[in-house]
Amino acid sequence: MAIWGMTHENLTSRALRTEMGRRLAKLRLARNVTQRTLARDAGIGLRTLRRIEAGQPSSLDSLLRVAIALGLAEGLLSAVPSREIRPIERVDSSGGRERQRARPRKVASPDDPWSWAEDSND
Repeated sequence: MAIWGMTHENLTSRALRTEMGRRLAKLRLARNVTQRTLARDAGIGLRTLRRIEAGQPSSLDSLLRVAIALGLAEGLLSAVPSREIRPIERVDSSGGRERQRARPRKVASPDDPWSWAEDSND
């Protein structure tokens, strides 16, 4: 998926931070809210808000406070989908239990011949 003409392979945290700050500033201005008012409503310092809008590094907590003050919390949550167990997963070998940890994927060795995973004694 491309964001602002960039793919996830070349998207950096700096580019994302810069774009997010620009968008937050534009939204604040579109709502005719001063930086001082938004900083107060978010419970952060004016300098912190200026850093966020300038795309400079800031804490996640500060960014979330600004998002909440602007009414964007639900949109942020929708960016990270809730992982619910689907009905088909309830009948698999895990017994419908939700995964608690990740397991490394098995990488085929270049020496292993590829197969369909069927009995090769045909």
